Amino acid sequence: MSISDTTSNPDTVFSRMAWLCSRREYCSSAVLQKIRQKGLDGKEAAAVLERLVRERYVDDARYARAFVRDKALLSGWGPRKISFALSAKGISKEVVEEALGEVSPEDSGIRMCQILSAKWKSVSGKTLYERRTKLLRFALSRGYQYDDVMRFLDTLSE
Repeated sequence: MSISDTTSNPDTVFSRMAWLCSRREYCSSAVLQKIRQKGLDGKEAAAVLERLVRERYVDDARYARAFVRDKALLSGWGPRKISFALSAKGISKEVVEEALGEVSPEDSGIRMCQILSAKWKSVSGKTLYERRTKLLRFALSRGYQYDDVMRFLDTLSE
C-alpha cells in the first residue's frame, strides 16, 4: 500500500477532516472541496461529508452565524456583502437570513457610522460632493444599504 492509497481511504480522510473541522468552522462546500483534494470523488466524498454533518463537525448554520458575527462586528461588512459572500459559498438563502438576523440593525448601523466616520477623515476631494461620492462608493462596496448610507452622509453635510 502506497502513501497515496492511504490518503484516499475514506476513513483516513474522515479523520483528517474531523480534526480540521474541530479546529475551526468550515461550510460544507469548502469541506467537500478539501475531501476531493484528498483524492475522493463521487459517492465516497459525499459519504464522508454526510458523516461529518451527521456527527456535527460541519454545520452550515453554525458556520453562517460565526461568519456573520466575524464580518459584521470585526470586519465591518454590511448585510448585503455578507449575504453575497455566504451565497457564494453555497449557503442557502434561509440559513443566510437566519444568521443575519442575529446581528441587530442597531449594531450594524453603529458599526457603519464608526467605519464611515473614520473613513471620512481620510477621504480627500476638492468639493464636499466629491468627498461624499467617494464615501458613498466605499460604503456600498462594504455592503451597506444605500438609504442608510445617504442618511449618514446627510448628517455630515449639516
